[in-house]
Amino acid sequence: MTDASVADRGAILHSHVAALYPICRSITGAGLRATLHYIDARIGLTLTEVASGTPVLDWTIPPEWSVRGARLATLDGRTLVDFADHTLHLLSYSTPMHGVVRRAELERHLHSLPGQPELIPYRTAYYRPDWGFCLSHRQRDALTEDAYRVDIDTTLAPGSLTYGECVLPGEEAGEVLFSAHACHPSLANDNLAAIAVAIELARLLAARRRRFTYRFLFAPGTIGAIAWLAANRDAPARIRHGLVLSCLGDPAAPTYKQSRRGDAPIDRYAAHVLAGRGRIMPFAPTGYDERQYGSPGFDLPVGCLMRSPGGSFPEYHTSADNAEFVRPAALADSLAVLLDIVALIEGDTCWRNTAPFGEPQLGRRGLYGDELDRMALLWLLNLSDGRHTLFDIAERAGRPFAAVAAAAAAAARAGLLVPATACASGA
Repeated sequence: MTDASVADRGAILHSHVAALYPICRSITGAGLRATLHYIDARIGLTLTEVASGTPVLDWTIPPEWSVRGARLATLDGRTLVDFADHTLHLLSYSTPMHGVVRRAELERHLHSLPGQPELIPYRTAYYRPDWGFCLSHRQRDALTEDAYRVDIDTTLAPGSLTYGECVLPGEEAGEVLFSAHACHPSLANDNLAAIAVAIELARLLAARRRRFTYRFLFAPGTIGAIAWLAANRDAPARIRHGLVLSCLGDPAAPTYKQSRRGDAPIDRYAAHVLAGRGRIMPFAPTGYDERQYGSPGFDLPVGCLMRSPGGSFPEYHTSADNAEFVRPAALADSLAVLLDIVALIEGDTCWRNTAPFGEPQLGRRGLYGDELDRMALLWLLNLSDGRHTLFDIAERAGRPFAAVAAAAAAAARAGLLVPATACASGA
């Protein structure tokens, strides 16, 4: 991309973040559906509703949460904390509460950050019934009266959990999974940046010829991925490569967290793309939904692409993770990284040398010239035995993948290579 196109693409990506930021999302409910409807209007989604109470693997779909308002006020009517001012002010999945509460009792239901006294934290009560407010520590320190009025207008009732999928069919068997959680309220980097990048990646891939099928999944964190896996027990037979996307808009360099396997092709592709421009982290059974896809019963080859890992930046899960924190240039760079990874996924094919006995004569085939990387071509012809992919060859030869791919295209035109029907390395 040119500098102008990077700026334009960054602005488009950031516009998605800004548009989605005010919505109060959670693992179920109207905010989650509004977010999915926004995505649907841009790339087309198939929406799935999973009813409350449905067993999904070792979990159960929770009641649907609805919120109409929440405020903490003095007894004389002065509003001190209001959900209408910021979606983070209400403990996500808070049970309803109406009444006068003594200060000592109220303290057990307040969440703040003493070390970041101006920021509102993000806290949840998904699977333990509770009510509460999140507020700045400065606001909390100002609560000096003996009692306060609490009005939390929420419901937890039978409903459903919603997730959305955009599937772009390919010409060959096998799928590539991109997964983004869509459940956080007003958190721009940890949620919306990945959604924005996924939207634009899907739009770009939809306009291209595709070797593989690309599946974009937008679901609530943890429970959404588990619900999808419960409905897709055959995923290990279909998913060839996968990436969880998160925290893709902050100014740090890109970070890739390896899949559970550690040596899957997606791990190698990401390491190749990020060489000199990012860092690699080993897999751990914590973090985002890579731990669900990488659970031992599924063991899908799914890593996680981020910039700053969750929990490693001071804005994480606070009101400082806003639209201004997310940088258009970082969003555009994250998309560029993904496009480079997709180029490897699509281009990592397997070939067989049609003249494997001795070195074939290159000159009479028009392959002996300055336009090709000669060492890439020689390595290609030597290792194109149906057991090595182009990426295998590029790694062993120490040549750029693009040079090996260009040599393969030229050699195929010259009749020296034919596609290998089944490659031992799994391309």
